[in-house]
Amino acid sequence: MYRSHTCGELSDKHIGQTVTLGGWVQTVRDKGNLIWVDLRDRYGVTQIVAENGKVAEEVLAGLKNLGREYVVQITGKVIARHSPNPNLKTGAIEVEATSVNLLNASIV
Repeated sequence: MYRSHTCGELSDKHIGQTVTLGGWVQTVRDKGNLIWVDLRDRYGVTQIVAENGKVAEEVLAGLKNLGREYVVQITGKVIARHSPNPNLKTGAIEVEATSVNLLNASIV
């Protein structure tokens, strides 16, 4: 299965579910022990999150190695976002990554 949901359809009603998303990496924000990735497809943007100690080291390393416009498949659990973003359709949630599958690297 390539994906279970699109990046624009997840909401707070999906909290607790395990989902698989596919798309392009829009941005990566790395704070050392915490990393966020904005994943987009033609339907919207979903924030992916991973925190050291909460996820496997290979997941954290996989997210840290992503670049802009890389194509990835990410599986994780939908959780409530600590700082909701009312400007995003998916701004109430984020996906805590459990696996990262690089499908294609990009040169930007």
